[in-house]
Amino acid sequence: MTQSPARPTGPGSGVPVTVTLDDVRDAAGRLAGVAHRTPVLRSRTLDALVGAEVFVKCENFQRAGAFKFRGAYNALSRLSPEQLARGVVAHSSGNHAQALALAARELGSNAVIVMPEDSPRSKRDATTGYGAEIVAYDRYTEDRAALSRRLAEERGLALIPPYDHPHIIAGQGTAALELIEETGPLDALVVPVGGGGLMAGAATAATALVPGIRMIGVEPEAGDDTRRSLEAGHRVAIPVPRTLADGQAVETPGELTFPVVQRLVERIVLVGDDEIRAAMKLLFERLKIVSEPSGASAPAALLAGRIGPPPVPGRSGRCPHPPRIGVLVSGGNIGLDRFLEVMG
Repeated sequence: MTQSPARPTGPGSGVPVTVTLDDVRDAAGRLAGVAHRTPVLRSRTLDALVGAEVFVKCENFQRAGAFKFRGAYNALSRLSPEQLARGVVAHSSGNHAQALALAARELGSNAVIVMPEDSPRSKRDATTGYGAEIVAYDRYTEDRAALSRRLAEERGLALIPPYDHPHIIAGQGTAALELIEETGPLDALVVPVGGGGLMAGAATAATALVPGIRMIGVEPEAGDDTRRSLEAGHRVAIPVPRTLADGQAVETPGELTFPVVQRLVERIVLVGDDEIRAAMKLLFERLKIVSEPSGASAPAALLAGRIGPPPVPGRSGRCPHPPRIGVLVSGGNIGLDRFLEVMG
């Protein structure tokens, strides 16, 4: 990366940021023995429905229930002992909240989380269970980023944003690094997109490891800020999305993540709430895993036929082969009552 960990990072810092495969590998070293190396599952039923060889990277089995622990721990592990003693603050709808709270506990620090009042109860309870303090806000009327900055200034806390931070991006990229280490070259990698941290990290790792891989992002229909931004050629803002996929309810792409998405991502496709429900059902019935709605958006795009098989020859160059597609199930943080409610 082009800045030292001691310098300001994130939006408005004025510091150019370049995350590389080496940064992702460095993050993997820090996470070794701390984060789970999550399983990659296969399903003949899923392969037949999609018309491809599908490799499902199950980040719902990650610590704190989602990929977010990777970036949170990577970022916090680089803070000084003095900063860890003062504590950290972040804003999150739930998964980054839990991840940061757990990472802070692991490293002997304290976390303050600015969290929407309507966050799922299971995510709030898990966050406080890891020892964090929650400061609630109204996502439809209050500015969460401004509230987080104010708390950071008033209490001397380190601000660790959910996606717009180079160490967060590098940490999230370790999910794709692990996937490709296990599966070998893929023709496409399908990744859910919220603020863009997972996609930016995954695309950084995957395109460096597999030149020519198709990076395809997935957003909910009601939260298509990244798709609109790519079409406009610059970041655009939308009203706070009202979507089943609460983890992807973002108004605008990240300042640091968006240029990476512009450079490395082929396109963004959209899925509706009913398609997300159908994917959650299939994941539960066929792969025997529980996914939260945002975690199921990438499989939903595959099942809905939004990706399409890439017309590529076999890697030997001699004959066609079924496309090899990786898909990230980004999290499984959903309580039983909410899961039953979503399933109808």
